[in-house]
Parts: sequence; C-alpha cells; structure tokens
Amino acid sequence: MTAMAVNFNRAAFVLSAASPRQFLRDGRRQVAFAGRSNVGKSSVINRLLNRKNFARVGASPGKTTQINYFDIDGRLYLVDLPGYGYAKVSKAERDRWGKLMEAYFGTSGLIDLGVLIVDARHKPTADDVTMHDYFRRGGCPVVVVANKLDKLKKSEIEPNLARIRETLEMAEDETLVPFSAEKGDGRERLLALLTAYCETEKGGERDGGTEVSAHPAQDQRRGAGGGA
Repeated sequence: MTAMAVNFNRAAFVLSAASPRQFLRDGRRQVAFAGRSNVGKSSVINRLLNRKNFARVGASPGKTTQINYFDIDGRLYLVDLPGYGYAKVSKAERDRWGKLMEAYFGTSGLIDLGVLIVDARHKPTADDVTMHDYFRRGGCPVVVVANKLDKLKKSEIEPNLARIRETLEMAEDETLVPFSAEKGDGRERLLALLTAYCETEKGGERDGGTEVSAHPAQDQRRGAGGGA
C-alpha cells in the first residue's frame, strides 16, 4: 500500500523546549534542522513550508534559543534547533544552549533525520563539522543544505559544493542540496528527500531505496562544544 505524501504546507507550532523534560517523546518522526546563527536556517524552514514568517527570523542572529517543535501534517515533527557559533551572547547563554543540545543529541531515539544548513559561499566552520559529526555518530541519516546559492556566481557553485563535501568529510552516499531560501532553488529537491524518508518504515528502509542513508555510530557522542 502506498503511503500518502506528507503535506508540508500543513504546519503548526507545537512548543518550545527549554529543558530536556520538555522534549517530545511520542514516537513520531523528528527531522532536526541545525545551522549557524547567521546561515538563514529560519528562512530555509519558511521557504520549505511555503510560509513567510512561520519560523522566527530575528533582526540579529542567535534568536532561536530553545528547541522549537512544529507539527507537519500530523505525520512528523520539524525540530528547529538553536543556532550555534554566534559570539554576541554571554558565555552562560552559550553554555545553556550547549547543554540543551547535548541532552537532545544524547537522548536515544529522538532524531530520525538531520538537516544541516551551511553557507554555500564559505568553507564550513569547525562548529559545522562538529554538528555534522553529531548527526553521524547518532546513527541517523543527514542531509546537508548549502543555503545562499543565489549569492554565488555560476562558476563558483561546483567548487564551493566540492569544498563543503571535503570539509565535512561527507560520505559518497550523503546528499548535498544546493539551496536558496531567497529564490526557492532546491526547495522541491529537499521536499522530495524529506517525503521519501517519511515513507520509510521507522527504523527500516524504503522499498526501492532512497538517497538519504544512515551512518552507524562509531563511538559515543561527546559533550556539545563550540556553543552548539
């Protein structure tokens, strides 16, 4: 029997988790979006859901300070993780974010799919590499989204994408999606990937396969660092 496609236009805010006791654990799939504070994560989510101001877009980076859950079509949760790497917050606040992220990544069975958003214009930062490793060490599939594609010249696109793959040490079967939250490039491809993943049996594989592949855990995750 063919499952009905997920309607990503049906989205509703559920809650903001400020502590591990507020994490949702109802068995529904969770797709976690992560990225640096100034990478345009909220804009990517808004573009993906076809909404203008659904996820908060702050006047300055670092506005997402809790883990925000959004219900998508009653089928899955889109989880908006706090942005990392923004220097203009206190050390205490960065430490709080770090502990919250560590608890989320350290809780078995929460994350089903990771979406890591990086800046297509620049080499991924050390924090980006750490976040990518967090997803992989957790054994969940991860899709890397290279946002701000519209800021690149055509001649810069392929070399920049290659640099992202190399810096993150992406596996051959990991998917990198060139994306523009501003123009909408890459939206349909990302939606197709998320839809394909949602059609898999939880903990299993989709008939016919999918481009999103899991990476088995290699060692225990260490504590979150770099203000992630």
